[in-house]
Amino acid sequence: LHWIGQSADLPRDLARFKSYTAKRLVNYFEEHCVTRVLEQFAYLKKRHKRDSKHQVWQEDSHPQLIQDAAVLRNKLEYIHDNPVKRGYVDEPVHWRYSSARNYAGQPGLIEVYHDWS
Repeated sequence: LHWIGQSADLPRDLARFKSYTAKRLVNYFEEHCVTRVLEQFAYLKKRHKRDSKHQVWQEDSHPQLIQDAAVLRNKLEYIHDNPVKRGYVDEPVHWRYSSARNYAGQPGLIEVYHDWS
């Protein structure tokens, strides 16, 4: 997952995001008996982790400070081009989970702030 965000306390808020989404994903997969994914999450769990049976997110993150519009555009292009580079779609706007749709003036799955000027 790549995303651009802003927070007064980014490390705390990122940890809260990971915790919340991990619990929701595990609960969803358990309720819908998606055992293959749950088995992968269990396999990926770090041995020192005792508070959960599953590892959904990587422990580390690689935050980068975005200081100007040029760097922001570069990061957005990198994020939007990832599904194309992986061969999932031919155009960034074809990836339904991408904010590329929002930036192209098309409706996305969630509202995305894109007026950075």
